[in-house]
Amino acid sequence: MSRIVSLEVVREQQVGGGGFLTIQRLTLRNQRDDGTVSRDYDFDHLLRPIGLDAIAVALFTRARGRTEVLLRDGLRPALALGRSASPHPMPDRQPYLFFTEVVAGIVEAGDLGEEGLRRRAALEVAEEAGYRVDPAEVLLLGAGAFPSPAILAEKLWLAAAEVADPSAQGPLEGDGSPMEEGAVTRWLELDKAIAACVAGDIEDFKTELVLRRLRDHLG
Repeated sequence: MSRIVSLEVVREQQVGGGGFLTIQRLTLRNQRDDGTVSRDYDFDHLLRPIGLDAIAVALFTRARGRTEVLLRDGLRPALALGRSASPHPMPDRQPYLFFTEVVAGIVEAGDLGEEGLRRRAALEVAEEAGYRVDPAEVLLLGAGAFPSPAILAEKLWLAAAEVADPSAQGPLEGDGSPMEEGAVTRWLELDKAIAACVAGDIEDFKTELVLRRLRDHLG
């Protein structure tokens, strides 16, 4: 049985550009080890000009005698508008406006290696959660993973950082975008947060994954 050994790009075009995401439309052929090729087929995937990878950070504290994690409720227009407008059948059509996640952000140019990931994690924590953490104290929780490999080449990196004093929170400055407006944070016990993911009260995959890795790390 023949095996695919490479992909040949027959045609390439940018379908959309100038915004946060770009659609790249490719016409591809599969190259097989016996020298044959597949028929041409179209494939669309997303590019993010500001940076491809992202990092999710489980901010935690043990200051109150139990392990608590910080959750952030922020605007997610893709959920608020995209699901309600979709003509496709869905198991639920509950309304979304604010969405619960951990702190997360895009890995940008210069964020190279583990040092770069730790620095980016600390910057996102300061921006989205109002806490100052030392990049050297950021924990990297294992290997990165691909959350949506069918349409996006983004690799998601998982990290954690401990807050000694949860009362030392500064303002949630965000990145200056209206999309950051109205965000709020709250502390919840780690086990209860994971249980909320299973129950569907928290519906973000990266949040459940990083919280489970944190629990494994803390034992």
